[in-house]
Amino acid sequence: MRLYEIRDPIIGFITINEWEREIIDHWAFQRLRRIKQLAWTDMVYPGATHSRFEHSLGVMHIATQMFDSIVQKNAEFLKSEMNFTDAGFQRDRVLVRLASLLHDVGHAPFSHAGEEVMPLNPATDKPYKHEAYSEAVIRHLFKDVIENHPLNQNYHIKADDVADFLAGKTSIQRSLLWRSLITSQLDADRADYLLRDSHHIGVEYGKYDLKRLLVTLTVAYDENGEPVLGVEEGGWHAAEGLILARYMMFTQVYFQHTRRAYDYHLVRVMQHLLEESLQGADSQGGKFPPPTSADNITLYLQWNDWRVYGLIHSGQGGPDAELIKKRRHHRSVFQTSEVPTVQELNLLEDICNELGELVCFIDEAESSWYKFGREDIYILPDENKKNSRKTKQLSTISSVVKGLKPIRQRRVYVPLERKKDAEKKIKKVLGDLGGA
Repeated sequence: MRLYEIRDPIIGFITINEWEREIIDHWAFQRLRRIKQLAWTDMVYPGATHSRFEHSLGVMHIATQMFDSIVQKNAEFLKSEMNFTDAGFQRDRVLVRLASLLHDVGHAPFSHAGEEVMPLNPATDKPYKHEAYSEAVIRHLFKDVIENHPLNQNYHIKADDVADFLAGKTSIQRSLLWRSLITSQLDADRADYLLRDSHHIGVEYGKYDLKRLLVTLTVAYDENGEPVLGVEEGGWHAAEGLILARYMMFTQVYFQHTRRAYDYHLVRVMQHLLEESLQGADSQGGKFPPPTSADNITLYLQWNDWRVYGLIHSGQGGPDAELIKKRRHHRSVFQTSEVPTVQELNLLEDICNELGELVCFIDEAESSWYKFGREDIYILPDENKKNSRKTKQLSTISSVVKGLKPIRQRRVYVPLERKKDAEKKIKKVLGDLGGA
């Protein structure tokens, strides 16, 4: 079996085999080179031009490291308590690598920002998410490259196996356990993007001790007696560091006021472009086609950042596209604290009433794709390692994590040319309150 190495600024060298290389060379995966990880964040942090392509490679590498560390330390426990076998470990490792590699293959242009224009799923009455598109892309487009490669002869992994794994559409306990490596509070996705985003942006907020986390990862039981991924007590502070890194990246980067303004404009640009381009297609007005057929998926994948850039450059995209080109985005004129009081929220309402039609939009931290809410990680106390393997939640034993509260900050945005008018009105509201 021939191996290849890809040099990565975060990982160093990422090793792949011939099978994985063919998957990476598939046009649907190569599309991720043309989707930026953080949308228009480079309008604030110029270095934030990295892509979902490199992130996906990084997630595969870290998920593999996590898997190997857990199996090396817990093999006997997994065999005796969950009926794992050596052959099962080998197949699960391959499945984890393929699923983590392809977990973002269905992302919209400009990543999460483009997710705002996904259509409604009639089964849930909620908009589809990129995970649904990733699942559909794998089922419809990766069947041949996954199932018919010679290296798959010993594993017999189907495209549906990978898609089901990502979607959680399985009752197999071991698959649900390994799925936590890709989607949980302690997953490889988060482990990679925190380090990668902070590196490219040029900040230190996303740094944490990945090496310590890797050597202290384990399998234990939650409060309901279900097997979960956790961290040994010796990795307690490394787990704290991961949560604090996410908190700092959210407050300083992901919910940065100018970055969020560009998310708002981008959504409106995409709605405008989709209304013009998908007339007559299987699409809700101003939305992407739903991930319900191979034709829809192929149509959806034609959209990437490059296409949107080209359309904006050619004069399409509506008024918001012009604001983006001239960097005359809406401005934030008032914001609450990160955890607003009732009085602050009442003040925000008074200010919005005074501003009236000047208000373009009110941004809420809770509506952000990277929202910081309740964060917790399972910790395995030393005294439980050899007997019950019963865990405790980090928030119950860490004063640092216990003190973190969900971010519920809100901001009011107005057009740039009306900013001074808005500030005068806000000053009047604040003055009236001071006089009272």
